[in-house]
Amino acid sequence: MSEKRIVKCPNCSTFNTNKEYCTNCNILISHQKKQEIKAEAGKQKRVEEAIYEKENPNLAERLKKHPFFLYRIAGCILYSAIMVVSAIGAGLAWFIAMVAAG
Repeated sequence: MSEKRIVKCPNCSTFNTNKEYCTNCNILISHQKKQEIKAEAGKQKRVEEAIYEKENPNLAERLKKHPFFLYRIAGCILYSAIMVVSAIGAGLAWFIAMVAAG
């Protein structure tokens, strides 16, 4: 036996039984369907961000792939400098958190 779900439409106050959309005003009333749509939108946004980052690399990444070897060397040096600064920042943040924790 299937479970009966009676949902009141927030738009027109019509009671609907086992429906995803209101029978009167056709607005989405299913909470499960709303969550599925929201999850799908979030997934699509992450895919679009990944595509954007792949198509638009930062300066260091572009230099590392340049055909001229001096630019490739400069790209590797710049990338290494970014990594060192990031590591120092992460270490400093960790140290401050440990000092604050007691």
